[in-house]
Amino acid sequence: MHPSLRERAALCDLFEQLGPDAPTRCEGWRTTELAAHLHTREHRLDAGPGLLGRGPFARYTAKLEAKAAERPFGELVAELRDGPPRQWFGRYVPAGDIHEWFVHHEDVRRANGELPRLDDDLDEALWVALGRWGKILTRKADVGVELVAHDGRSRQAKDGDESVILRGRPGEIMLALFGRESASTLEGSDAALAKYHASTIGL
Repeated sequence: MHPSLRERAALCDLFEQLGPDAPTRCEGWRTTELAAHLHTREHRLDAGPGLLGRGPFARYTAKLEAKAAERPFGELVAELRDGPPRQWFGRYVPAGDIHEWFVHHEDVRRANGELPRLDDDLDEALWVALGRWGKILTRKADVGVELVAHDGRSRQAKDGDESVILRGRPGEIMLALFGRESASTLEGSDAALAKYHASTIGL
């Protein structure tokens, strides 16, 4: 089973264990709102334009998510566990969705007292995903960004005259690039670090 599918199943298990009102690391969202977001993302293709932006598209998507959150929590979780509908590409290419399931699984785990995981298979899949997502998430950085995994592997996510180094297990690097607190470290000159922190990192 691909790690993305394992993350989906594990998050659904955690949803069932914690119930609808547990905290998450997504500001303003309990487990109910997070499950509704994930469900809307997969089951309402018309929500797509509003998932990343602001303005009328985002307001429309927020209404869809709010409507989904009114459904029984158990039904939402059961449908998430069953997987996306046929028209959703992630049904056929689960590797393309690993960032979503990993990050949100950690949003729930760590908001409820869990520590970082040591999972080599998961880290390998996330390192592969960082080949794409590292570039996407650092595209607006005003400084170069080098990603260095715990095993010494590295990749340049963003070119620049000077680079910062984001170092850690691939999952921790992924979390940091998505704006989450993580067990990664950021290294560089004072000037490079200042440029990084002043940049927009993420989606």
